[in-house]
Amino acid sequence: MNVGAILGKLWGNSGFSAIITGFVSNNGWQNLVMLAIACVLLYLAIVKKFEPLLLVGIAFGCLLTNLPNAGLYHQDLWNDFMDPASPFFHSFGQIMRQGGLLDIFYIGVKTSLYPCLIFMGVGAMTDFGPLISNPKSLLLGAAAQLGVFVAFFGAVCMGFKGTEAASIGIIGGADGPTAIFLTTKLAPHLLGAIAVAAYSYMALIPLIQPPIMNLLTTPESRKIKMVQTRNVTKTEKVIFPIMVTMFVALLLPDTAPLIGCLMLGNLFKETGCTDRLSDTVQNALMNIVTILLSTAVGSTMVGSSFLTAQTLKIVVLGVVAFGISTAGGLLGGNVMCWATKGKVNPLIGSAGVSAVPMAARVANKEGQKANPSNFLLMHAMGPNVAGVIGSAIAAGFLLSVFGG
Repeated sequence: MNVGAILGKLWGNSGFSAIITGFVSNNGWQNLVMLAIACVLLYLAIVKKFEPLLLVGIAFGCLLTNLPNAGLYHQDLWNDFMDPASPFFHSFGQIMRQGGLLDIFYIGVKTSLYPCLIFMGVGAMTDFGPLISNPKSLLLGAAAQLGVFVAFFGAVCMGFKGTEAASIGIIGGADGPTAIFLTTKLAPHLLGAIAVAAYSYMALIPLIQPPIMNLLTTPESRKIKMVQTRNVTKTEKVIFPIMVTMFVALLLPDTAPLIGCLMLGNLFKETGCTDRLSDTVQNALMNIVTILLSTAVGSTMVGSSFLTAQTLKIVVLGVVAFGISTAGGLLGGNVMCWATKGKVNPLIGSAGVSAVPMAARVANKEGQKANPSNFLLMHAMGPNVAGVIGSAIAAGFLLSVFGG
C-alpha cells in the first residue's frame, strides 16, 4: 500500500485542489466569490430575516453548486438539454442518468412543477373576499403591473433579447413563483440572478415602498378612512375561483398552469368540505416544495454564469421594475381617490404588487402613521390579491408573445 499515492489521490480529487488549480487557470476565483455571496445571503436570511423560508434554501443551493468536484449540479448537461443541435435536446433521461442531486431537484423547476404547486399553496392561504366585495381593486392590481412593461423596454434598450427582457420585467410583479415560472420558459440561464433579485426586493418592501408612497400621495389623502366593505357569501367565494380560472385560461391559455393551481388551492379552502386537502396544501406540501424549489434555484447560481455584467443589470432593472410597479399602483389609487371624491385612500394602490400579505401590511402601517385610527389592511388586501392574478396574467401575456 502506497500511502503517498493514496494521499496524493485524495488531494487531487478534493475541492481544495480544484480551487487552487482554478486560480492558476484564472477561473477558480469565481467559486470563492460565489461561496462568499452564499454566506452573505445566508446572513441576510437568518440574521436580517429577508424572506428566510426561501432565501436560506437559495443561498445553500448556491453554496452547494459552487463546491468544486461535488458533482451536485452540472451546467453542461443543462446546456445540452437546451441545445437543439444536441442529441440530448430536451432529454430528461440524460439528466436522470448522469445528473447529481441538484440536477434532479432542478427538473421540478424546469417542468414548472414547483412554481405551480407554490401557487396552489398561496391560493389555499388567500382570502379573495376583499377583492370580491370591491371589484374595483382589480384596476389597482392591473395598474401595479406597470413596472413589468417599463422594465421590459428598459432591458431591451440595455441590449437584452426579448425573452430575457420579459423575464427581467416580471420582477416588477413582486411574485417569486411567477418570475421563476416565466424565466424557466424564456431565459433559464438568467434564473439564478432573477430569482435572487425578485425575492430580495420582496423582502425589502418595508424599505422600498414607503418613500415612494410619501412621494406620490399627499398627507391629506393618506389620512382618508375607508368604510367597511360588505360581507361576501360562501357561494360567491366558491364561484369566484371557478369563474376566474375559466375566463383567464380562455383569454390567455399560457396562464392556465399558474391560475389553475392558484384557484384550485383557493377552492380547497372555500368549499368547506375539503379541509384536509386545504391543510395539506397550506402546510406539508407548501413546505416540501419550498425546500425543493429554493435549493434548485440556488443551484443555478454557478460562478461562471452568475458573475457577469448581466447580473448587475438585472439587479438594477429589478429594483426599477419594483419601484415603478409601486408607483403605478399609487397613481391608480390617486385616480380612484379623485373619482370617488375622496372615499378611497390611495395608499392601498401600493399593495397592487403581488407580495401577499406584506405589501398590504405596509400600506396599513403607512396609513396609521398619517392617522392612528386608520385601518387599511382589509381594503389593501383587495389590490394585493388582485396583484397575484395580475402578475400571472402579465406572465401569460409575455409567454404568449415570446414563447415561440
